[in-house]
Amino acid sequence: MTADPTLLQMKYARIISLLSKKADINEEKAMDLFYNSKTYYLISNGISDFHCLSDEYLAEEILREQQK
Repeated sequence: MTADPTLLQMKYARIISLLSKKADINEEKAMDLFYNSKTYYLISNGISDFHCLSDEYLAEEILREQQK
């Protein structure tokens, strides 16, 4: 299933904002973290309907990726 591109862009912005707050980094660094994550790859390629997961969950998943 694919999501509407406009809705995805809005979701990306919310996740980046959450990452910035949770990791206490500026939004530019959060954007870099997001766009270079496996989670972004899964969302943007419509794999397993990842875009249906909550913003909070996806932000936490990206932070978990970084810990590995």
